[in-house]
Amino acid sequence: MNQAFDIVSKILSVVLYPLFIPTYGIALFCYFFSHQVAPLYAVWTVIAITGTLVLTCILPITTIWVLMKMGKVQNMQIENAEERTLPYLYAVVGFVFWCYLLISVLHAPVYINTVAVGATAAIGLVALINRKWKISAHLTGFGGFTGGLMTYCLGAGLMPSWILIAALMVLSLLLMYARLHLRAHTPEQVAVGWLMGLFCTFVPYCIITYVA
Repeated sequence: MNQAFDIVSKILSVVLYPLFIPTYGIALFCYFFSHQVAPLYAVWTVIAITGTLVLTCILPITTIWVLMKMGKVQNMQIENAEERTLPYLYAVVGFVFWCYLLISVLHAPVYINTVAVGATAAIGLVALINRKWKISAHLTGFGGFTGGLMTYCLGAGLMPSWILIAALMVLSLLLMYARLHLRAHTPEQVAVGWLMGLFCTFVPYCIITYVA
């Protein structure tokens, strides 16, 4: 039974790897927007998804792979907290160019741009916090994904379904359990990571919409 939990935990950790999350989010945005608001141009969709994949996933992962070959990182999961700072900083650079792509090139809706900037800020915060405390990047990423979907619903004027909310909460709890089961983090590190990701991608748009 314990072996089965190990396998499921590792699968969840790979499928919900933090650098995959932005691509999942943009793909879902393109799908939901086209079906619920207005059809998107095919070229726009391709550039948005491909650009996100390259800038927030392929380039950072390639950097981690190069650092691993150089002996500066032990594995792709970067389990050693002391090894995380440099890969995270390179990831921040990729995320900054991703924000530029969405804001200045594709002129994405403001709520999507807000999520992108918030996700970039979250990565930067993880890099800073990680120097003293091994906060969970996995949960920060999925908390950001959850906040991003909530921001999309708010920005598009849609009411999120209870099924969506329940699915996000169940996946969040499963990922928390997976990271704890693998002894990658403490309960505090996964909880704070999730809350920080949610805050960075959801709260800023709420402030812009209802306060500013």
